Amino acid sequence: MKKPVSIDKADIKAFLGPGSRFEGKLSFDEMVRLDGFFIGEINSSDTLVVGESAKVEGDIRVGALILSGTFKGNIQATTLVDLRAPACVEGNIDTPVLKIEEKVQFNGQVSMATASPKENKAGQ
Repeated sequence: MKKPVSIDKADIKAFLGPGSRFEGKLSFDEMVRLDGFFIGEINSSDTLVVGESAKVEGDIRVGALILSGTFKGNIQATTLVDLRAPACVEGNIDTPVLKIEEKVQFNGQVSMATASPKENKAGQ
């Protein structure tokens, strides 16, 4: 399983800069960086990078999230959520791995259940 932790500019396939404003649904298959203002839903199996200048409200469902900006809503990641200073997060996080740096503000709940084959069969 690939661990999408390092951020290489060559890996980023789309970039929404600090002056951008977007409302709606965003779906992507490769790494995306967001530094602007976004309200809505974000869905991907890959990595979302939210920069320091970003303000995001809504629901995020991604493979991995690396967040340094401001977020309000719900986060669901299949591999990792990495909160980096000066991130400010208000909401719920569902992920098997959570990293939080010093000076990150987090207010919410965390669920870190991992899906095993037994749990998948029980849910059917």
